[in-house]
Amino acid sequence: QEQLAESGGGLVQAGGSLRLSCAASGRTFGSNTVGWFRQAPGKEREFISAVNWTGGNRYADSVKGRFTISRDNVRNTVYLQMNGLKPEDTAVYYCAARRGPIATDGQDFGSWGQGTQVTVSS
Repeated sequence: QEQLAESGGGLVQAGGSLRLSCAASGRTFGSNTVGWFRQAPGKEREFISAVNWTGGNRYADSVKGRFTISRDNVRNTVYLQMNGLKPEDTAVYYCAARRGPIATDGQDFGSWGQGTQVTVSS
């Protein structure tokens, strides 16, 4: 399994932007689907977005139009561009990978990163 590492989190004011990165090491993403999830304190893990190896993607309704997922297969990195951030976007963001098509259930993903904190102040 690939090892995943997220980066790019931080503190931002409402309306601001951040770009998260998910880098794989030990093994390339190859044809894997890569997804982003988040978990806020006291809440369940939530699907945010996923991208398959051809670039097809899916978004949660809560982030559609504000977040953009992309992947660079040469750099073996998946990005999540987050614009128009809101305080309710505050959470720990995780990337995950799975063999197969796009899925939205975290249980379908076998590799996970350690997470990166995103805090949006009002």
